[in-house]
Amino acid sequence: MAEQRVLLIVGGGIAAYKALELTRLLRKAGVGVRPILTKAGAEFVTPLSLSALAEDKVHAELFSLTDEAEMGHIELSRSADLVVVAPATADLMAKAAHGLANDLASTTLLATDKPVLMAPAMNVRMWQHAATRRNLATLRADGVSFVGPDEGAMACGEYGPGRMAEPPAIFEAIMLALGGARPLAGKRAIVTAGPTAEAIDPVRLLTNRSSGKQGYAIAASLAALGAEVTLVSGPTAQPTPAGVVRIDVESAREMLAACEAALPADIAVCVAAVADWRPESLGDRKIKKGKGGPPIIALVENPDILASLSKHAQRPRLIIGFAAETDAVEANARAKLAKKGCDWIVANDVSVAGTMGGDDNAVAIVTAGGIERWERMSKGAVARRLATRIAEDLK
Repeated sequence: MAEQRVLLIVGGGIAAYKALELTRLLRKAGVGVRPILTKAGAEFVTPLSLSALAEDKVHAELFSLTDEAEMGHIELSRSADLVVVAPATADLMAKAAHGLANDLASTTLLATDKPVLMAPAMNVRMWQHAATRRNLATLRADGVSFVGPDEGAMACGEYGPGRMAEPPAIFEAIMLALGGARPLAGKRAIVTAGPTAEAIDPVRLLTNRSSGKQGYAIAASLAALGAEVTLVSGPTAQPTPAGVVRIDVESAREMLAACEAALPADIAVCVAAVADWRPESLGDRKIKKGKGGPPIIALVENPDILASLSKHAQRPRLIIGFAAETDAVEANARAKLAKKGCDWIVANDVSVAGTMGGDDNAVAIVTAGGIERWERMSKGAVARRLATRIAEDLK
């Protein structure tokens, strides 16, 4: 990636601090970073810190770059292979959508002929406002790509979509856009993620606490390494990773059908927390309270997706299952490996606070050859390390 360069526009928002970590990740990967810091962005990060991490000059003023040969914003807009806006504020998105150009950042966006990737960050009400939705649709129609935003708690105290994607996720989207090292190019992967939900009646469901974060991160990491990824997802609020085909399902039976329809594939990573059972029958009306107490709901076993893929006539070359356990984690994972017929089990202890639904994970990779224990790290880091391990195995 030594010849690749990113023009990084840092907008004004509390999430601007994430641009520093993003810059560090890009430089570590050998990608050049040329920063543009907006006036509002400079309220949150300093030019000195951004320049030190980028190992390049920070540009901020529109007219300070003028020389005899060429307007500076034209040179900036065309000197990079990719323009990244992180954070992409509501103001920057609006300017870009309407072709406004009254500062260096917006003028550069209007003048560029290179691909643009935006990582939105704003209050949930701003993100959901009709004006922002119109601007988002316009920018997408103009060819702008997006990563995020995520859903979560915000600095203003509200909760919802609008949080800027984490630096590893933006980094992966950038690497995908730049076409960096792609050891999985030509490989097809199926990833399952999130919970499944089994209807009890038209209103109620049997489901679980899975957020889908780990599965979505794995899908993104495999795509960043060049794989053609089909993400079969249960109900979740996670944004679709860049370069990934997402198929939404609800029940375990729907998930299995979608996985089988995505075959043939080279890789299957079954991360989804699939409901083991479903109600035997489904009424067409809501079950009402009665004098006889709570209803008795007969359950039947759902199909086993991991075992089904492991025994399939079009079995992927490498099949990886996940084991979310609360006790005897490694023993249960070894038993699951033998029972399901897959190649690896990624085991984790979901009794640890902040694992299920959280941002961090500690896993053990269980194979026929033994157990490899990984320290606790972000789910994005787990995903990148697992994707790299998969690529090495398939060489």
